[in-house]
Amino acid sequence: MTDLPTIRLQPGRDKRVAAGHPWIFSNEIAMTPDLREVPLGAPVRVESANGKALGVGGFNRHALIAVRMLHRDPGMAIDTAFLRRRLAAAVALRDGLFDRPFYRLIHAEADGLPGLIVDRYGDVLVVQSNTALMDRLEAPLCDALEDLLQPRAIVLRNDSAVRGLEGLAEEVRVARGALDGPVAVEENGAVFEADPLGGQKTGWFFDQRDNRAFVAKLARGRRMIDVYTHTGGFGIQAALAGATAVTLVDRSAPSLELAAKAAAANGVADRVTTARGEAFAEIERRGGEGERWEVVVVDPPAFVKSKKDLAAGSRGYAKLARLAARITAPGGFLCTFSCSHHVDPVLFAEQVARGLVDAGRTGRILRQSGAGPDHPVHPLLPESAYLKGIVLQLD
Repeated sequence: MTDLPTIRLQPGRDKRVAAGHPWIFSNEIAMTPDLREVPLGAPVRVESANGKALGVGGFNRHALIAVRMLHRDPGMAIDTAFLRRRLAAAVALRDGLFDRPFYRLIHAEADGLPGLIVDRYGDVLVVQSNTALMDRLEAPLCDALEDLLQPRAIVLRNDSAVRGLEGLAEEVRVARGALDGPVAVEENGAVFEADPLGGQKTGWFFDQRDNRAFVAKLARGRRMIDVYTHTGGFGIQAALAGATAVTLVDRSAPSLELAAKAAAANGVADRVTTARGEAFAEIERRGGEGERWEVVVVDPPAFVKSKKDLAAGSRGYAKLARLAARITAPGGFLCTFSCSHHVDPVLFAEQVARGLVDAGRTGRILRQSGAGPDHPVHPLLPESAYLKGIVLQLD
């Protein structure tokens, strides 16, 4: 590793990295002509302005986050063995948290593999590489995953728009093994199907596991509507917990088909109805017709995908809360979520409160939550705690 290209920081720019922050920004680097020849994502030795070694990371001269740190030892070999050690530590953590192998296995920087997502569906692994560093390590990463877990298939779900910020193309393919359709998912005693090749993100949203369990308890003996249901995670678990009737709303026909199959597989098809439609229009129509539910769940995709969308997207959360509040029965529960990492918890709570005021509703917050423990947060990257949930009882 002594032959690695060297990145030297500008004077006074080393304190944050020396303290353990995993990112180095392009304006913190003393750029030289030689660095323009370093391949995207290649490992580099990182030094302070006076030559003190800070560690090894992956370099992308085209990205705002130009270096993603991997290890404090600048001599650490970034190879299959290194990746296997990081993966093994992540597996040991998750296997201590969950009884069955259905979880997010790698959650980027918090698991020491910057920009990498790996979701585990039993013997199928779905990988999303969002940095040039991890994209470059595809072959040794797959080797390490095969050696550690012996999966029947490894799917590359590299179709996230964020890859464009790293100069990477989008693609979806089976990198190892074979996959011929949806895969099984087990969560909180329920069974579902996920589509790693064609569904949203990696096919399932493990981050909502704990929130689904909480909402399911609230729904016992009550009627519920689950908007942006995807494949039915909230609604079907609620039906299993004893909800008397559940309506699942989504604009995706394939997602609703998987949700209907899951309702049948869990023995609750007689209490679950699917409805295809755009969320805002569907809620507004049903509210205008006087429909009310005792439990209302709204779990939308990110409204704010970049900082320039913050104002408009934030208003979207207020509008959604207003519409959802109007279909929540008196004494009922409104459960609303945001996965926009640009929207912090305070702003999200403010927009939800604004929506309640606009709807003429009052109530109380019962729970504010984030993602489950298989989505850990790097201590120096609090902004990576992207998921926010608020559960209210409305008067």
